[in-house]
Amino acid sequence: MATTEQTDTSTSPGRYRIQAVERVGAILEVFTTEEPELGVTEIAERTGLHKSTAHRFLVNLEAVGLLERDSRSQRYRLGLRMFEMGGIVLEQMSLWDEALPYLEGLVTESGETGHLAVLERGEAIYIEKVEARRALRIPSAMGRGYPAHATSLGKVLLSDLGEDEVRAIIDAHGMASYTRTTTTDVDHLLSELADIREQGFAVDDEEYDEGLRCVGAPIRDHTGRVVAALGIGGPVTRVTPERVDELARLVINAADGLSRRLGASQSGAYTRAARRVRATAESTPRPSAALRASR
Repeated sequence: MATTEQTDTSTSPGRYRIQAVERVGAILEVFTTEEPELGVTEIAERTGLHKSTAHRFLVNLEAVGLLERDSRSQRYRLGLRMFEMGGIVLEQMSLWDEALPYLEGLVTESGETGHLAVLERGEAIYIEKVEARRALRIPSAMGRGYPAHATSLGKVLLSDLGEDEVRAIIDAHGMASYTRTTTTDVDHLLSELADIREQGFAVDDEEYDEGLRCVGAPIRDHTGRVVAALGIGGPVTRVTPERVDELARLVINAADGLSRRLGASQSGAYTRAARRVRATAESTPRPSAALRASR
């Protein structure tokens, strides 16, 4: 008698779950920047697999290049095939496309206008802008270059450079004074950049436009280098000194999320910077050191 195959029309995600695939994912996820190499026993313990089961998976993952085994220590690490696949993912990513959801979320949370900028020819070039739904808005232009020493995003971008590179930019562009609070001394700027690296954000305290205060944070790629800066700004009547630390946390969270999206969480430079920022945030007095320094 012929049998009729019944098709399960269930839309539950569990219908398609394959245990072997889930176990592969669990094994690959145990490797971290802090612990890039692990033995069979360690992997078995952290995944909850029996040691013999873990060993079978490891042998097969090594065979296809997703894992490598050190011939002396017999410990496993992520293989070059993982690096190759990661490179394909990164090449598909566009900074603009990836940044926009984070920028929009930041504007929604803060209620202030958001910007994305990159460093080009010594200036902060604004490449994306999301307006806040407020009566008072920031008079900024897309594609325009702004002085790096007098803007929060510019200072964030400078903070990733060496002293010689910063001085070369200043020699080429000067340090024009735009308001009474603009920093015009290169040594003072270098000191402020060191603070920015420690705390993870920069403040423009009416340094380019009177009446505007801005907060920016770095965006890092898979190499750990700062490739852009993201931030918000608004009139000093809304972005008050008392709000700077609250807004800085929002900006840092958005920038960190975008950085991780770009692969920065696998970078040792990003890991060290993130730890430094967390340690600084726990000990930063109120109001923020960046705001006091910019006055």
